[in-house]
Amino acid sequence: MSTVRCGIGYDIHRLGQNRKLILGGVEIPYLLGLEGHSDADVLSHAIADALLGAICAGDIGQHFPNTDESIRGIRSVEILKRVAQMLAENKGYIVNVDATVIAEAPKLTPHIRDMRKQLAETLGISETQISIKATTNERLGPIGRGEGISAMAIASVEHD
Repeated sequence: MSTVRCGIGYDIHRLGQNRKLILGGVEIPYLLGLEGHSDADVLSHAIADALLGAICAGDIGQHFPNTDESIRGIRSVEILKRVAQMLAENKGYIVNVDATVIAEAPKLTPHIRDMRKQLAETLGISETQISIKATTNERLGPIGRGEGISAMAIASVEHD
C-alpha cells in the first residue's frame, strides 16, 4: 500500500556581481546573480530539499556539500535530476510541487512558464504537477532591500 508524504524546502542566497541569475533552471536577465557553490538557483534548491524531505533523505547539503570541489559550479537542475533518481530508487513518485520565489527584483512573472517547463522536464513530471509563484518582501529585511532572493517549496511524494 502506498502513502503520500510531504516535504518542505527553503533556500536563500545573496545577490552579487559577475554572476548569472538562474531560477528554476532558467537564466533571468538581471544585473546581479546569486552567489553560491553551484549556480545558486534557490528555487531548484528549495524543491530539491522538499523532495528529499518527503522521502526522509536529509537535505541537499548532505548529498551535495559546498565543500565538494568536484561539484563547484554545478547546475542546480543537475542536482534536481539526481534527487529525482534518488526518489525513483526509493520508489517515490512526485505527486506535485508548489513553490514560491521571494525577490524584490527582477519581475519574475514573465519567466514562470519557462521555469515550470524546465523543472517539469528535469523532474520527469507534467507541468500540471508543478506550481511556481513569485512575490516580493514588501521592501522589508535583506530580501526587501535587494540583497538576496529566497524560495520556499512543498512537495508531495507517493511512496510505495
